[in-house]
Amino acid sequence: MANMFSLILVLATLVTGIVWALDKFVWAPKRQLKIDAAAANAGDEIDAEVLNTVAPQPVWVEQTASLFPVIALIMVFRSFIYEPFQIPSGSMMPTLLVGDFILVEKFSYGLRDPVFRHKLVETGEPERGDVVVFKYPPQPSIDYIKRVVGMPGDTVRYSANKQVCIAPKGTSDCQPVPQTNMVDSEFQQGMTQLVQLNEKLGDVEHQILIHPLKRDRTLAYQPRPGVSEWVVPEGQYFVMGDNRDNSADSRYWGFVPEANLVGKAVGIWISFDFERGADSALPSWIPTDVRFSRVGGIN
Repeated sequence: MANMFSLILVLATLVTGIVWALDKFVWAPKRQLKIDAAAANAGDEIDAEVLNTVAPQPVWVEQTASLFPVIALIMVFRSFIYEPFQIPSGSMMPTLLVGDFILVEKFSYGLRDPVFRHKLVETGEPERGDVVVFKYPPQPSIDYIKRVVGMPGDTVRYSANKQVCIAPKGTSDCQPVPQTNMVDSEFQQGMTQLVQLNEKLGDVEHQILIHPLKRDRTLAYQPRPGVSEWVVPEGQYFVMGDNRDNSADSRYWGFVPEANLVGKAVGIWISFDFERGADSALPSWIPTDVRFSRVGGIN
């Protein structure tokens, strides 16, 4: 859907831009010649308002040309600066909740053309701990959001006690990612209270959720079922959801190529609550509350 919208936006910009240019440099000068000729024939006996009726600008041309700067501005902003995304699932809880609307900084990892996604300008690379939006490798038409855990060349291990261990590129010493307990987690799955922990990836401190009774589906791990260790290829990244036991991530479908990166999630601009009772008559897409307390930056 995001790819289709980008294509439609580019085509709309192109069409309205062509009409704007034709009107400004071809059609408008021709209309002016007709007006000048009519003015010369009439002398001073005709006013400007009447002259304009001699060669009026077609309504469709006026409306299309007036849309061009608006559509062009939207395309530039959305393609190269910031793009809004809606969080559709709970895989990034507690950092991001269903109903959060976030801004993704499109220029963080390079400027790309909005249709073919060729990199035009190099601006930076992901850092460990970044929350990134990317094209889902098995199905690039879908956008995913996860946290960068493993950098190119890293060895990543995920232990039975649900702790990440990382051996950075060029080292063999696997260092556990620091975790500290939190209390009073507000998140549940069924009747089970989820464990909420502080975790530090690189310089980024954030929170994760662990289901204390749920066993890892290690036989579903890729590319080696049952093996909880991954060596990240050059030019690719290992990503995980903060809701560790409820996230389809690099453990299950592989690494994220650099070319699939869309941008860095930098802030929540609005957040809606869609929870309602079973007897509610409201359609499911209508929010029941606005969570103003969630507006702000993303850790």
